[in-house]
Parts: sequence; structure tokens; C-alpha cells
Amino acid sequence: MELLSPYRRRIDDLDDQIMELFSQRFEVIREVAELKNKHNIPAILQDRVDEVRERNAETGAQKGLDADFIRKLYTLIIDEACELEDRLMGNKE
Repeated sequence: MELLSPYRRRIDDLDDQIMELFSQRFEVIREVAELKNKHNIPAILQDRVDEVRERNAETGAQKGLDADFIRKLYTLIIDEACELEDRLMGNKE
């Protein structure tokens, strides 16, 4: 539908920006994994995991998003980040 085309383009552009930010976020995670490995810091720091999830749930709620949705989203992101750190630190094959 032509009526929806401009909105779909905006959504596609926003999705592209989100993917770029994910790419940047995971590059930082790779750097963190190197530091953790070098300094014998565990890959998973549960306090930090909880802090990130809750901080983003609160920020999302302040922006009109459902806090439970944001918690679920960040659970997926954090789980993937932890798996990446484990692999990079040699904790998983």
C-alpha cells in the first residue's frame, strides 16, 4: 500500500540504525571479554546483568515502552552477550 510506504521506510531506517547500534554494542563486548580474560574476571557478573536489565526497563518505561517487554528484550541481548564472552574467553567451544 502506497499510503504505508513512508512509514515502512522510516521503520526500515530505524531498524538499520538499531542493527548498527547492536554491532557497536557487541564490538564493545568483544573488548570487554579481552579485558576480563586478561584480568581473570568472570564472564558473567550477575549484579551487572541485573543492573543493565533494570536500568533499561526503567528507561524504556519512561519513554512509554512496556517495562516487561524491555526486560525480555534485554534478557535476549544479555544472554547473547554472555555466550559471546564465554566463547571469546575460551569457556565454551
